[in-house]
Amino acid sequence: MSGPQSHQALPADLLARPEWQEACRARDFSRIFRLVKLKAGIYPSRIAALCGMTPSRVGEIMAGRRGLAHIDVIERVADGLRIPGAMLGLAHRPWEIPVPVRTRDRAPEAQSEPSHAQIADRTPSGDLDDLLALADGQVTRSTLAALRSSVEDYWRRDDQHGGASLRPAVVGHLCYVEQLARSADGSLLSDLQSLAAELARLAGWAYFDARQYSTARTYFSQALKLSHGQGDRLFMANVLSCMSLLATYDGNPSDAVALACKAQDAARAADEQPLVMSMLHMREAFAHAALRDAPACHQAIDRSRDQYERSRGREDEAPSWVRYFDETKLIVDTGIALARLGKASRAEPLIVEGLRREKAAQQRGRAFHAFWLASTQLQQGKLDQACHSAEIALDLTAAIDSPRVAGHVHEFHRRLVPYAREAPVIAFEQRRREVLG
Repeated sequence: MSGPQSHQALPADLLARPEWQEACRARDFSRIFRLVKLKAGIYPSRIAALCGMTPSRVGEIMAGRRGLAHIDVIERVADGLRIPGAMLGLAHRPWEIPVPVRTRDRAPEAQSEPSHAQIADRTPSGDLDDLLALADGQVTRSTLAALRSSVEDYWRRDDQHGGASLRPAVVGHLCYVEQLARSADGSLLSDLQSLAAELARLAGWAYFDARQYSTARTYFSQALKLSHGQGDRLFMANVLSCMSLLATYDGNPSDAVALACKAQDAARAADEQPLVMSMLHMREAFAHAALRDAPACHQAIDRSRDQYERSRGREDEAPSWVRYFDETKLIVDTGIALARLGKASRAEPLIVEGLRREKAAQQRGRAFHAFWLASTQLQQGKLDQACHSAEIALDLTAAIDSPRVAGHVHEFHRRLVPYAREAPVIAFEQRRREVLG
């Protein structure tokens, strides 16, 4: 099958129609494709060509027999039909960003648009990062200490306020460290490469939190290559665990299981750290839960708990990046895995206990967990309690920048539609409009 073809723009009057905007907000591609056909005169065969699909798949989507869940495909449809990214809850698409006007005395060069990874990988000789690196002349241990301190601060801010707004700073630091590494050698070079791997993982996490999964995968892959070059198999396990979680969110739970198991293999080959293994088994449990494989999920949860018990008193031996996985995290993640399996009555008390224990500064985590609590309560028919928990999450959402959390808000909002006339739902919807506008 040939790739997507070019297309100019959808009619402005179509983009302004309330039914179109509602279809985009709901990512209802059956309605979107039908409206494109009726109002823009673009027939299914042309839609297929523009979006890189087969005509039969487009027909199934239009008939409501098939949906679109993978973010890569949604982005491809947005680009093929020229649907503005914001309408579908995506970042601005590359074609929406104006190209800077070139000076007239210089003919434009015919170039293809660079990928995000190419932009992040190159550092033009006139950039500030180059000048700083040249001025430094030599990397010192104090330089490394300052850079590591910045990374620790980024993780703190990510935990408190979400990672989406950190992306430019993290990617800038990554480029800077890569530039410094070009003029370093010996142990300093090794330390800079390890730091670059950590920054690439952090960049991947920030894009994951922004729900830009393709870009996140690119940075995670970069982190994996860097840690492989260093022979740091424990950190490779860390990156693979992030990729497993991303695959779970991106609707690829089978891939998520494979990545979690590969992470466990990498960790065993290095130094079977029990706290690391506990976290990795929980990532596997999430993936099995997404597959609705209850026996495998329960086995993974049991292994996670057993490894955590082995880690007691040895927390200081574990890598710093896994120490967030404490008993509170084990409890609340067990609740989330059970919630994904549909075992709401067992999940609810675990998530309640996790929320009770969590620190107030962990605002994004608390917002996530409050929405999971609301979900378990809604599954049990506890409408009043579910709306109350969701309002707590909304109040936390106002202080963070995390499209992943916003995604939970919209998902919970959709699940309340059958109860739209109930008083608790009316109150929640009013609060949602106050917080989100």
